[in-house]
Amino acid sequence: MKNPRFKKAFDKSYKEFLLSELLIAMMEEDEISVRELAKEAGLSPTIIQKVRSGKQDDMKVSNFVSIAYACGYKVILEKDDERFVIEDKKKNKKHYLNFVHA
Repeated sequence: MKNPRFKKAFDKSYKEFLLSELLIAMMEEDEISVRELAKEAGLSPTIIQKVRSGKQDDMKVSNFVSIAYACGYKVILEKDDERFVIEDKKKNKKHYLNFVHA
């Protein structure tokens, strides 16, 4: 890990692995297919499959929130005693993020 190039590549791969594993776990818990999740989240099945397989280099926060909500989860930012729930709002098939102080 002393080699900066190796560390950077490792960190990137590890983050992709974590996101992929998280998505797989959420899908298995709900017993939901790629196509079903894509429809629920309002995303393309290709996006879901890329994340699931670890081939997605990065992800929009709005896509992550949509997937989490489609699986029944909430996304919460927390710092000290402050909590903000990031809500997925759908309007005319577009997703909007709404921050609510909790």
